[in-house]
Amino acid sequence: MREIGSIAAYLVAWLFCELVIGINSGLVTLFISLLFAFGIYALIAYAEHEEGDKNA
Repeated sequence: MREIGSIAAYLVAWLFCELVIGINSGLVTLFISLLFAFGIYALIAYAEHEEGDKNA
């Protein structure tokens, strides 16, 4: 689940940077997209961890 969420977040962030913001630098777009994907991955991992603690 985390990996699929990260991939989706990466693609959405990449398209947002390219189309909405209009960043033409590929390196900046890559960096922003990877940071956003990592943040989503961490949030999902934290939520799954908290959910696991409640069930135990």
